Amino acid sequence: MLNTIWFLLIFTGIIYSVFNGTLVEINNVILKEAQEGVMFCISIMGIMSFWLGIMNVAEKSGLLKQFSKGLRPITRFLFPDIPKDHPAERWIVMNLIANMFGIGNGATAFGLKAMEEMDSLNRHKKRATNAMCMFLVINMSSVQLVPLTVLKIRYDYGSANPSEIVGPGILATSISTIVGIVAVKLLEKRY
Repeated sequence: MLNTIWFLLIFTGIIYSVFNGTLVEINNVILKEAQEGVMFCISIMGIMSFWLGIMNVAEKSGLLKQFSKGLRPITRFLFPDIPKDHPAERWIVMNLIANMFGIGNGATAFGLKAMEEMDSLNRHKKRATNAMCMFLVINMSSVQLVPLTVLKIRYDYGSANPSEIVGPGILATSISTIVGIVAVKLLEKRY
């Protein structure tokens, strides 16, 4: 459905530009923005590679396992249906850490793996479990200590102080995460 909507929007824009005499400008914008998109992806690749590498080193060294044990009281409260030392626990922690450092693109792979592991515990495959709902809400609101992607974008576009958003970002994401957790905890008792 979304592909159809995008197609119709683009098609309507092109037809409008033909009748309006601005087709050349549309072509110039498409070429310029395509180049900008590629340059952005290349520029962000360094940060993504660095942090994903750090996460792999932390996992292989056992640091992630130790971190998971330290976070166990929190994960027990948030995800009481997940058995102790289940693989989902590790993927959830990796996702949370990646999100805390603002590398949401890198966190996506960990989040998908966490959902897959949680789904292996799900007896009703047509319905999400409480743990899956909680994870989705936390993942979407995600407390960000250092929003690296946003800092990189601000730096690339010449911000005088790219890191000035860190404090407000921590406050905003903390509030959204707390509100999300409270909402899920209240709603999960009903179902």
